[in-house]
Amino acid sequence: MAAFVGFCVQSNGISFPWALTGFKSPIDSPFFNSPTVMFSDISAAGGPADQWDALPTSSKLQILGAIAFLEVCGESSYGFEQMGTKHYMRGGKPGLYPDLTKLGLPHPVPLKLWDPFGFTNKMSAEKKEKSLLAEINNGRLAMIGIFGLISASKGCIVPGIDSLGIKPYAGQYMAPFSATDSSLSGVPFMLEKFPNFPITGLSADPWGFHL
Repeated sequence: MAAFVGFCVQSNGISFPWALTGFKSPIDSPFFNSPTVMFSDISAAGGPADQWDALPTSSKLQILGAIAFLEVCGESSYGFEQMGTKHYMRGGKPGLYPDLTKLGLPHPVPLKLWDPFGFTNKMSAEKKEKSLLAEINNGRLAMIGIFGLISASKGCIVPGIDSLGIKPYAGQYMAPFSATDSSLSGVPFMLEKFPNFPITGLSADPWGFHL
């Protein structure tokens, strides 16, 4: 659902009014000083996928790092044990996410990831069940919507969406790094060995197994 809303917002050129990068440090080093890049500069790159490609490498790494951190927390047995329960693969409740405020992280986290303001604490069991079903259905519809938008941006025929004037995207959705990230270790090798990654750009026998 966040992806669908984000795609719509970014497609309409809506962005924050401040700078994305431009931190200046008294230490004269490229690792601590970066050129100023405005959010509006990224927004002007094109559609949402083009905006991702236009992000500085450091920004991409921060986003991917935050996602990796949340994934680790969500799969850690320690977090569930602090809540008095177990991981869903060991008899716990499917869909439950650990309470970040109880993980004892080096940097304090003041709010939970799920329902940070406690809006669902006073809901009855019946209302929670009804809201859960609505959330699942909304999520399914949003997944259909975001893949419809992505498909339309690649020139596919998507009834009801391909006529909205979505900006075309010439890049690869499944390739998080491109030539603009060549300073990142491993990226030049990836671009050299797999120039047509992902599989959609390759032949029926991409690895040459039948040669």
